[in-house]
Amino acid sequence: MTDYKLLIGGELIDGDKTLDVINPATEDVFAQVSWASEAQANQAVAAAKKAFPAWAKTPIEHRRAKLLELADALAANADVLARLLTSEQGKPLPEAQGEVAWTEGYLRHYATLTPSSRVIQDDETCRIEARREPLGVVAGIVPWNFPLLVACWKLGPAVITGNTIIIKPAPTTPVATLKFGELCQKIFPAGVINIIADNNDLGPLLTSHPDIAKVTFTGSTATGKKIASSSADTLKRLTLELGGNDAAIVLDDVNVKETAQKIYGGAFMNGGQVCMAIKRAYVHETIYDDMCNELAAIADSAVVDDGFKQGTTQGPIQNRMQYDKVSAMIKQAGQDGTIIAGGTIPDMKGYFIRPTIVRDVKDGHQIVDEEQFGPVLPVISFSDIDDVISRANASDYGLGGSVWSPDITKACEIANRIESGTVWINQHVTIAPNVPMAGYKKSGIGVEQSQEGLDEFTQMKVLNIAK
Repeated sequence: MTDYKLLIGGELIDGDKTLDVINPATEDVFAQVSWASEAQANQAVAAAKKAFPAWAKTPIEHRRAKLLELADALAANADVLARLLTSEQGKPLPEAQGEVAWTEGYLRHYATLTPSSRVIQDDETCRIEARREPLGVVAGIVPWNFPLLVACWKLGPAVITGNTIIIKPAPTTPVATLKFGELCQKIFPAGVINIIADNNDLGPLLTSHPDIAKVTFTGSTATGKKIASSSADTLKRLTLELGGNDAAIVLDDVNVKETAQKIYGGAFMNGGQVCMAIKRAYVHETIYDDMCNELAAIADSAVVDDGFKQGTTQGPIQNRMQYDKVSAMIKQAGQDGTIIAGGTIPDMKGYFIRPTIVRDVKDGHQIVDEEQFGPVLPVISFSDIDDVISRANASDYGLGGSVWSPDITKACEIANRIESGTVWINQHVTIAPNVPMAGYKKSGIGVEQSQEGLDEFTQMKVLNIAK
């Protein structure tokens, strides 16, 4: 028996096995959750398939009401969910509370949307309509950096468009999502929402399953490639929001002190464990030293500790594998460049790494070319704008980027040449549920958020009527 059960076919059930969940701030097991077997995963698919026809025919007004009821329940349980997020993910409690609040807001926004349709032609010869219909069963595979928020990025558009869904959280952060399943169980008809936990063993079953019509995945590019391959035989619809190596280009006319604060925030949110975080900062040579010094001072002032401790500004890396990867990258960065802040492992239990600023590095170094997904920022000098745009675009990734200058016209001219799905001006990681999120190159396939993202959960049908 566990306190955190699977949600399958409207029932909260124990898994065939249990999975230990580690608090990354203490390295201790803080919870045991149900671990679904392959048979239970197949039961979840069958339950979602069974529930689909009735849910697809349910009036959208009723689906809106259910989604808003879920948002209300989330708000009523916000404190419990936030504390579970801090325990399993490691982020400071205020950030966990922010994640819950954002999740509620996204659910409420999705409840306002309607699948797009339009009349293409209506004259004496014919009427042609383009309509949107639900796909069927959706599998939502969720990462460990924002477990609850990203789960609802997938759940909200799926259920409002009339699909049913199976959510699979990351095995290191399943607790808050399974707790959230208790709320879903009380609100939605059996089988509309199913939540299963695994130990990274059920992904191939879901992505190749013939009864699943769409997979929506957020995570690494390497895993995204495997999902695309696994789903090919059944030609599933795919939304893949994958890795990023976002470049910030900082021009010589910025206020260095103010811009450094914003660059730091865009790089080190959630300990740098954000797909759209700033992963490399290109700074004009005339302000390079000053910017490096400001960033280092901010990093040195960070309070790195358990997320439950008051005053903590950065928690631990979420899991041991990522901790080891980031630690190795920092070690190599110290050989390639100069570490001017951080670079040390605190003498304490937990997967803690101090925020690290590295200067005197360049393109071709690992810390610049590869996504760190942790609290480390390389700062690279540039002199020529055409050259730095070329360097920013040389990455295999194109999720986000930013340009920093009080000259908006000049900044926009540069932004228009950046090969990224989103380019911000004088800000970074500013997202909203009504704004599309998409990636160039190996940063993904498809769109999330917004009306465009909603329509990806539907099939277009054209009705062509002769008069």
